[in-house]
Amino acid sequence: MKKTVCELFAGVGGFRVGLERLNSGWSTVWFSQWEPGASKQWAHECYVSHFGDIKDLAGEYTTGIDVAQVNKKNIPDHTLVVGGFPCQDYSVAHTLASSKGLQGKKGVLWWQIYEILKAKKTPFCLFENVDRLLKSPAKQRGRDFGVMLSCLHSLGYVVEWRVINAAEYGAAQRRRRTFIFAYNKNTNHYKTTKKTSLEDILLRDGFFASTFPIRSNEAIREGKVSKDVENISNDFKFDFGNAGIMRDGKIVTTKATPMEEKAITLGKILENKKVDDSFFISDEKMPKWTYLKGAKRIERTSAAGYKYVFSEGPIAFPDPWDKPSRTMLTSESTLNRSTHVVEDRKTKKLRLITPIEAERLQGFEDNWTNTGMPQRMRYFCMGNALVTHMITRMGRTLDNIIDAEE
Repeated sequence: MKKTVCELFAGVGGFRVGLERLNSGWSTVWFSQWEPGASKQWAHECYVSHFGDIKDLAGEYTTGIDVAQVNKKNIPDHTLVVGGFPCQDYSVAHTLASSKGLQGKKGVLWWQIYEILKAKKTPFCLFENVDRLLKSPAKQRGRDFGVMLSCLHSLGYVVEWRVINAAEYGAAQRRRRTFIFAYNKNTNHYKTTKKTSLEDILLRDGFFASTFPIRSNEAIREGKVSKDVENISNDFKFDFGNAGIMRDGKIVTTKATPMEEKAITLGKILENKKVDDSFFISDEKMPKWTYLKGAKRIERTSAAGYKYVFSEGPIAFPDPWDKPSRTMLTSESTLNRSTHVVEDRKTKKLRLITPIEAERLQGFEDNWTNTGMPQRMRYFCMGNALVTHMITRMGRTLDNIIDAEE
């Protein structure tokens, strides 16, 4: 089996960077990156500047348009589909008796993945999402992930998932994300694992357990998900743990504790050279930064007219050198409580992290986003990216799985 990849919602190429770093033969045959409402597609331009563009099977360049407008049959065949897609409301609007089949809410990108899997029958999938995916929505906990599992079950996939904090497995950033690995029942991997108990796959032998070792401190919980996606959307609730597997509709899940590894600290990725003055916090803005980072209790009035107290604790100011960084957001570098502020190596004055340091936190090469995009977009693209080292690590496990396929 060839190591071919379709990268969806590609950003600036995090999955591709992570896999190609292995030098084990991974080849991307098509990708899609489109930012809704953006007048300039900076991430797509950055991706193309590094890797070049790719035509679809109809000979057209469709990588930089809304994937909903792409004819899924024109996407090149591939062994692995990857992508980090937004956490949205995955409920089903309705089903139709016509050939259109399942209809999800308009604009929800999960349904584009679903349509691609139906059209291409991809053997393997690796997806990334925020950690709250497993608990959403608040009024019907677990429904959204249940809809995804139901879709994959109906298409003949076994699904493993894991919430991974990159810093617990050696990275420089405390970034918690849900990763989802799915494989079709027509693969050798399914044939070799179908007699292994779900508990053994979950705790020891599975894709995530073998890549990111864990121990379980809680009881194993079981559940069921049907192929009736509309029914799941309407009625399903389940308390998903941070690790789990679904096979033939049976769910086995638990709260797992990672076998932690020594992390890279924020101090290790800071630049050693002189940093431009524009990154330093001025005396005029220091009081505002101090206020934003500090503890506060503020009386507010709701839209309904009742008073309440908004409170929040202090946040490290500056961010400590001797720990992994906090999670980087798309608002990085703005005057914002979540923005990182560090003590500069040379001047000892407080400053923002540079775009290069933001790239290092996600495991990209220095100046990866220095392709003509505005500085604010360099931070935005990194806040949207994933920790590429985690993909490289998963890629090693994938290499072994694909090598055993025919």
